[in-house]
Amino acid sequence: MGPSSNFSREPNQVLFAGNSYVKAAILNRPRKLNSLKHEMANGKAFCAGGDVVSVITSSLSGHWTYPVLFYKKQLTLDHLIATYKKPMVSIINGAVMGGGAGLSMNTTFRIVTERAIFAMPEASIGLFPDVGANYFLSRLPGYFGEYLGLTGARLHGAEIAACGLATHFVPSMKLNLLENALQAVTSSNVSTIATLIETFSEKANVDEDNHFSRLEAINKCFSKGTVEDIIQTLEIELQKGGKKWITNALSSMRSSCPTSLKVFLKSIRKGRVQNIEQCLYRDYNVASHFFRRAITNDFYEGSRAKLFDKDNEPKWEPSKLELVTEEMVDLFFQNVDDEEWEPLQFPHRSHSQIVSRL
Repeated sequence: MGPSSNFSREPNQVLFAGNSYVKAAILNRPRKLNSLKHEMANGKAFCAGGDVVSVITSSLSGHWTYPVLFYKKQLTLDHLIATYKKPMVSIINGAVMGGGAGLSMNTTFRIVTERAIFAMPEASIGLFPDVGANYFLSRLPGYFGEYLGLTGARLHGAEIAACGLATHFVPSMKLNLLENALQAVTSSNVSTIATLIETFSEKANVDEDNHFSRLEAINKCFSKGTVEDIIQTLEIELQKGGKKWITNALSSMRSSCPTSLKVFLKSIRKGRVQNIEQCLYRDYNVASHFFRRAITNDFYEGSRAKLFDKDNEPKWEPSKLELVTEEMVDLFFQNVDDEEWEPLQFPHRSHSQIVSRL
């Protein structure tokens, strides 16, 4: 069973509301968990990421550059959000993954509720944590970003706030009041908006056994220079005593795409010393190589196994970490040698605007 094409249009995929002071953009594909596509949310997810099914089917039905065109549009929007002069507020009351994180994690204010779930699980389908993840994950304390990107671990609302991905935690029962208050704002002053949000926010109470509470152990393992060394250190720590989080981390990494893991680790280490614009440029080049399939077919194979046939048995190529050479990884960070491919270019914005939101 293979991918099938369905190009029917969905009306009103993005809704707009507001006044002369405040504007709201509402993603509106609730049945698809607000997955991003060309035309674009409502429902139980803020945004579950890019619409991979649409990307794969359209690419296989047409030219390999179709997903590149969508991706360029998506990264341009992420860049606009990250460098926008006026303060922007993301309200996350459900799942935020992949492309949804790219939309929300670079806004001035990032509000989560107890219903929020954050994850970057791209390596499990043969892609890599992208849309600026090498920027916003690398700004987290220690090597927590490496942990999230390599394992695809899920964080719940309080944990998202505790590690710094979110700026505020607001119980879902207060969201309507908060939204009404934000809609009544007549100032774009950051301090004014921060003060307003803080009147609704609460301290996030995290469980004692949460991901972020293990930061010291995570740093010990995920600070290593290679994916192989990270796994080896995790295995050594596991032998010292049964730790469920280590077992889960190892299980996830062993089942994920070896190439994706190595590409992401190299990318996030570069992101630690670069600005958001540089990180998004790199994401574009790397993703273009995954889409083109000249280096590896893993993105299409992972999508087949996870999203289409759903046998959950992807055949990665190369199949083992030790078979993914440094030279192979380096190819992903170069421009694509194809006359149909164009480098990414962002509209000019002053460098003073390209600053960290975290």
